[in-house]
Amino acid sequence: MERFVEKFIRYLDIEKNYSAHTILNYKLDLEEFQAFLGEQPVEKVDYLGVRKYLAVLKEKNLSSRSVSRKLSALRTFFRFLTREGFIKSNPVASVLSPKLDKHLPQFLTEEDTARLIESSIPATLSGLRDRAILETFYSTGIRISELVGLDCDDVDIISGIVKVRGKGKKERIVPIGEQAISAIRAYLGKKDQSSPALFLNAGRRRISDCGVRYIFRKYIRKTGIRQGISPHTLRHSFATHLLNRGADLRTVQELLGHANLGTTQIYTHLTTERLKNVYNKAHPRA
Repeated sequence: MERFVEKFIRYLDIEKNYSAHTILNYKLDLEEFQAFLGEQPVEKVDYLGVRKYLAVLKEKNLSSRSVSRKLSALRTFFRFLTREGFIKSNPVASVLSPKLDKHLPQFLTEEDTARLIESSIPATLSGLRDRAILETFYSTGIRISELVGLDCDDVDIISGIVKVRGKGKKERIVPIGEQAISAIRAYLGKKDQSSPALFLNAGRRRISDCGVRYIFRKYIRKTGIRQGISPHTLRHSFATHLLNRGADLRTVQELLGHANLGTTQIYTHLTTERLKNVYNKAHPRA
């Protein structure tokens, strides 16, 4: 199976132009399936073999979402093998994905978002950086991987736009608000200019995902906002607040960089819940 996985990974990288993060996840999922197969050749895998593998995953108490992701990796892998003529039939073609539980994304209120951002004190270089990170997160709604990948040249302070490299190495342009621009401008005035990266750590290297998560947790503790909030929560808050204030779904989809509108539609559930809460509190016979 190993040689087939190598061909598949090259296909994802060169032809599909998938991100390094997505390719790594595919590789890990396929290596786990390979360990399950043992000495069994991939050409001998059938429907029942795939079902047995899914049963093993469920025995590990994995969530339906995790099992579904691993099955999706197998589905794409065997579709590739079938199309390229390496195997005669796709054993995953008739396997149904597990039903996913619908979890509404967490988001902060506008007041809590402001408290979180303003809890960073721009009196030092690290404070200036933290304020710029939080402002940029909320102003653009970008992913944490997209934020840490920003270079100074990606931010057009004059035009108020940011060039973002998203999933699948796709680039998009997103607007950025005046408060975020002011925070970035203040940070750039003190930042080490020898690095092209926009946000640096204490060692003057590009900040990592873990570094941003540490910063975020620090200010969550400082403000006393409920725990369980992650940097991605600001992305959820960005989308929810836009919809609450009248933005249309297609615009929010483009801003978030979602390939499918269905991915964005989960935020309409949040706004519907808000309307129901207001209705229940305000209507005399609710």
